[in-house]
Amino acid sequence: MSDSEEHHFESKADAGASKTYPQQAGTIRKNGYIVIKNRPCKVVEVSTSKTGKHGHAKCHFVGIDIFNGKKLEDIVPSSHNCDVPHVDRTDYQLIDISEDGFVSLLTESGNTKDDLRLPTDDTLNNQIKNAFGEEGKDMILTVMSAMGEEQICAVKEIGAKN
Repeated sequence: MSDSEEHHFESKADAGASKTYPQQAGTIRKNGYIVIKNRPCKVVEVSTSKTGKHGHAKCHFVGIDIFNGKKLEDIVPSSHNCDVPHVDRTDYQLIDISEDGFVSLLTESGNTKDDLRLPTDDTLNNQIKNAFGEEGKDMILTVMSAMGEEQICAVKEIGAKN
């Protein structure tokens, strides 16, 4: 192999970091997170049934998808492991809103992040558009990310522009 050859690799992985981690079903509590039907959910209800004649105690989970708000349910033996998503919340300053609904955000390192759409939630969407567009306020947007998805979930106003 000569030194002049260049090698290009397309990276399709993220350094092997898993999007979820295992946790015993019996230890997952209300307001925690769980993966139901491959969707990250916030647990809103947990009930545990007693063991049967030959069986395990079972945990019945009711969760709400953190990105689309759909209600999902699952029943798992309490001694088995469930997938729990790594959920991160990050704050970014809003720089601009494009006509096609994408937002431009300022990261902590000073770079821009331009790959997020305005939220599908109408009240949050209108709150961001009105405060930024009409009133010209500086805003911090909270972005929730889990399992490769990201969505704006909250907004804070930090005063008017000079």
